[in-house]
Amino acid sequence: MLIRPFLVMGVALLLVLDVSAMEGAAARTPVEQFAPLLRTALDSPDGTARGMLTGGLAAAISRQYQTSAPIHIDVSTIVRYRQQGCARLRVEVAQDGVRLNTTATSGKQHLRFELNYCRDGLPPRSLEVAR
Repeated sequence: MLIRPFLVMGVALLLVLDVSAMEGAAARTPVEQFAPLLRTALDSPDGTARGMLTGGLAAAISRQYQTSAPIHIDVSTIVRYRQQGCARLRVEVAQDGVRLNTTATSGKQHLRFELNYCRDGLPPRSLEVAR
C-alpha cells in the first residue's frame, strides 16, 4: 500500500496550494474606483495598496476586452511630498485573458501610470519633497 501515503500527501498539498491561492486573492481590496486605493497608499506605512476593480467600470472593461478575469490594481508611493497627505503615486493595472481585437489571441495586459495626488483628491500645491 505504498500508493496510499502518496495519495494523502498529494491531497494535502493540493489543499495547501488552494488555501494559498485564496489568501492571495483575499489580500486585494475590492474597489469600484481608483481613489480609495490611492488614499490607502497615502495612509499606508509602506506606501502601497492592492485592489481589484469591481462594479460597472470593471464590467465595461471586461466586456470590451472579452475576458472575465479580475482587474488587479497595485499602487505604490514613489515620493512623499512635504505637503501632508500628498505623494507621487505609481498605479499598475493588469488583467489576464485580454483580447485587443477579434482576431488577437488573449493575453495579459498591463497599464502603468503615475500621478501627483493628495488625500483630498487634488494635486499638491508644491512638489517639494518631504525630508
